[in-house]
Amino acid sequence: MRKITLTALATVLALPAFADEVVYVYNWSDYIAADTLARFTDETGIRVVYDVYDSNDVLEARMLAGSSGYDVVVPTSSYLARQIPAGVYMPLDFDQIPNAEGLDEDLMAAVAKHDPGNEHSVIYAWGTNGIGWNVEMVHERIGEDGPTDSWDMVFDPEIASELADCGISFLDSQSDMFPVALQYLGLDPMSTDTDDLERAAELLESVRPYVRYFHSSQYISDLANGEICVAVGWSGDVLIAMDRAEEAGRGIEIEYTIPVEGTIEWFDVMAIPVDAPNPENAHAFINFILRPDVIADITNYVFYPNAVPASLEYVDDEIAEDPSIYPPEEVMANLFPSPVYDARTDRVMTRLWTRVRTGQ
Repeated sequence: MRKITLTALATVLALPAFADEVVYVYNWSDYIAADTLARFTDETGIRVVYDVYDSNDVLEARMLAGSSGYDVVVPTSSYLARQIPAGVYMPLDFDQIPNAEGLDEDLMAAVAKHDPGNEHSVIYAWGTNGIGWNVEMVHERIGEDGPTDSWDMVFDPEIASELADCGISFLDSQSDMFPVALQYLGLDPMSTDTDDLERAAELLESVRPYVRYFHSSQYISDLANGEICVAVGWSGDVLIAMDRAEEAGRGIEIEYTIPVEGTIEWFDVMAIPVDAPNPENAHAFINFILRPDVIADITNYVFYPNAVPASLEYVDDEIAEDPSIYPPEEVMANLFPSPVYDARTDRVMTRLWTRVRTGQ
């Protein structure tokens, strides 16, 4: 799940002979293996024009405006759920996506709560929201027995104040921060009740003085470089930070925690806009991505689990066996889906989120 500043990158991978065959893809930043697009072009003769974003809100605005020009987009399923009634996406033709038969039935059933019958989407990647933290910096401030397995680390003002000097960051996403705040308070994380949301906002405001910034991608490099010590973030992004820290060889150790109180389990899905200029090429691209060896390469690169069990044969052992990437059953049982908000709730949350972010 993910974010707020548009970062556009057009990557055209092709030979001149392929100029008439193209697929336009709009995906999250840092979310595909280095050679995936080139492999697709080599195997199909279809060049890829690849743009990136880091916010569901940016993608949604583009989709609802119509005539996006894209063939494949990758919304989080909770956003897809409210875009489907607006006629944004076409039903998929699964005859053109035979590799979809290899998708995990349980995970697809979870997505079906947002996309009934799985008619409009297939899973690209999934993950959890949690806490990335610098082991040395955090232990120095709250001790080795500190609550590093809990949302207490960022939602308890006393503890957050101890960590403020080394830097705490929050996701700049109300749909990510409010549900986990509600869960921490013992309320329904799916609640749209105004009073409940007000309580969540008050919790977030209580630790606002100790939050250095709100951003949905900057924390990756800042964790890796030791610029911050704690980040509420997405599992794969924190693991990317962990990997970069190790590669830098500066002795920075990063851990990822799925809080014991529970957290969001989210799904990013591939869908085809109803006005896609190249729907056949879009289906070919989706089918290629779902091939076990291809999606495994993506998992190995971005550290997010995929929904193709047969891919585990190709996934690096250290990733496949990492419980922070592929959580065990007892942790999975404590996860909940991303909520779907109606327009009224969106307005309430936007007002409250602005208050939290600005401190006014």
